[in-house]
Amino acid sequence: MSKQNYDAGQIQVLEGLEPVRKRPGMYIGGTGSEGLHHLIKEIADNSVDEAIAGFANEVHVTLLADGGVKVSDNGRGIPVDKMKKTGKSALETVLTVLHAGGKFGGGGYKVSSGLHGVGISVVNALSTRLIAEIHKDGFIYTQEYERGVPKTAIKKGEKTDKSGTTIIFYPDETIFETVELDYGWVVDYLRHQAYLTKGLKTFVFDEKTSRKYGFYFEGGIQSYVRHLNLGKDIIDEDVFYVEKGVEESFVEIALQYTDSYSETIKAFANNVINPDGGTHLTGFRSALTRVINEYARKSGLLKEKEENLSGEDCREGLTAIILVKLPDPQFEGQTKNKLGNPEVRTYVEQVLGEYLAYYLEEHPAVAKKMINKALLSARARKAARAARENIIRKGVLEGASLPGKLADCSSRDPQNSELYIVEGDSAGGSAKMGRDSKTQAILPLRGKVLNVERARLDKMLANNEITSLIKALGVGIEEQFDLGGLRYGRIIIMTDADVDGSHIRTLLLTFFFRHMQEVISAGHIYIAQPPFYKITMGKTVRYAYVDEEKVKIIEELKKEKNDRKKSQETDEEITTDIPSEDVIAQDEEKMELKKYGINLQRYKGLGEMNAEQLWETTMDPENRVLLQVNIEDAEKADAVFNKLMGTEVDLRKSFIQTHARFVKDLDV
Repeated sequence: MSKQNYDAGQIQVLEGLEPVRKRPGMYIGGTGSEGLHHLIKEIADNSVDEAIAGFANEVHVTLLADGGVKVSDNGRGIPVDKMKKTGKSALETVLTVLHAGGKFGGGGYKVSSGLHGVGISVVNALSTRLIAEIHKDGFIYTQEYERGVPKTAIKKGEKTDKSGTTIIFYPDETIFETVELDYGWVVDYLRHQAYLTKGLKTFVFDEKTSRKYGFYFEGGIQSYVRHLNLGKDIIDEDVFYVEKGVEESFVEIALQYTDSYSETIKAFANNVINPDGGTHLTGFRSALTRVINEYARKSGLLKEKEENLSGEDCREGLTAIILVKLPDPQFEGQTKNKLGNPEVRTYVEQVLGEYLAYYLEEHPAVAKKMINKALLSARARKAARAARENIIRKGVLEGASLPGKLADCSSRDPQNSELYIVEGDSAGGSAKMGRDSKTQAILPLRGKVLNVERARLDKMLANNEITSLIKALGVGIEEQFDLGGLRYGRIIIMTDADVDGSHIRTLLLTFFFRHMQEVISAGHIYIAQPPFYKITMGKTVRYAYVDEEKVKIIEELKKEKNDRKKSQETDEEITTDIPSEDVIAQDEEKMELKKYGINLQRYKGLGEMNAEQLWETTMDPENRVLLQVNIEDAEKADAVFNKLMGTEVDLRKSFIQTHARFVKDLDV
């Protein structure tokens, strides 16, 4: 690891810390679970920055049994000498003064994301207790804080032959909605940091459960690309990779093609993901399209009279990681969602353009596969365009021409309108009869919809169920997509609670995730939860959605019956026969329920419910249970769809075997 002087002279102070506890959301985005975990990220980012700079190779995060978090590294250690400007130690300064750190031009770091600046002082302010332990210059230095205020002076302790920083903090329960930490979130965060920082080892340990993980990826972002392509058919085992310094910045790119129809490109600046892209993504796309077209022309794979391959053609099936590191990243907004540095586009264009062109020349077989993949995409794109234009001419995708099987609602206000996508004509008929026709529209589906994971747009538009859905929603598809045209505020998937129903639901979610992800992100997709059981005793009718709820209801009805018996001082028993179609798991349970006059019916499908029951249990806004679909982690969602809906049978088999033991109810 490199050695470089890092002392108090490299710490600069910009402003005070007072507003943090008063308005924590301004600094960490909120006080919910996301804001809570942001505290870990802020501290761990400092440690990762040490690794990026070449001064550390290990980062450890421990979730303590008492609710605290311990983050440590083997870097240089936060400086502990006194600063002239503040009269305090550098450690106390970065922990108590907002915008004090090594990233503000003091020379501590060339590139950074955290760097003992805003983040660590904010964490200190939002913690009931924080302990800093610094191994530096042969000694251990410690200091303790309470809600951002020093409890002790910095103490020089025992000698040590180690170096690095350890921060222990306890999130303030009076500020955060919850202080329950998510082990899975920490695992995912440290895994990504290990991918993005070559040579870095990351570790996580949960004291409560003794769970632990360690990550080290020798290939860095090459390993990341392979991870993202797990479950996909790749066109070649080789992963293109380049890293190069340009001016004071650094460009690192890895890419690989698959036979899928979607692209997966992730752009990072200083290890911070930029979901909205930015200048590095623009430069990447420009260079990729130019180089592929130039090689296709030169090799004769693209004929003289043929038009150039589009950017979309060149990126179909592509998985790529773009990582840039630069001294002064300029993000658009506080969220860092988009990189704005104009010079970065030129850097990425230069690096990718030069090295990808050389790679294609040196690997003609791989190049041919890439070009053929793009040519196939171009032909499919033209076919899809022709199909789409034909469909548009016929009015199929126009809002003025709605599908014939759609029973629309009378309201034209999307905020007050709902679309139920219903499995089967039988359930669709009951739903149409039982609905609130003013606000609820019904679209029945016949059979299983197309698996869009294995089909291009031209095949999709030839599928009646898919085109009916696109047409009913009113948002269009692909380049015609416009979320503003959405005709319904809620889109509710209502399928049976059996294997076929789950499959249809997954097919629909695949379609929305791949082609209308904005609809999910905007919070418009819901899954209806029809009950599993109908429980009756006399005129009392109850519904249960899970087995635990069924047991609870039955016990309540038994108690009610016994209480009524006692009040009437009679031993009379109700002997009402249970109808033959009722489903009771065991004979003993049958006799017990019969004794109390309780009837139990297990619903296997929506078609078993009449209109009144369907309204009462599944469609009435006052009583229904809906699950809102959201995408907390698009990368995980992408992997799940690859496993469940892709062509790789072994991965699907493994997924089923892994999760089968958690299945409680299965109708076959």
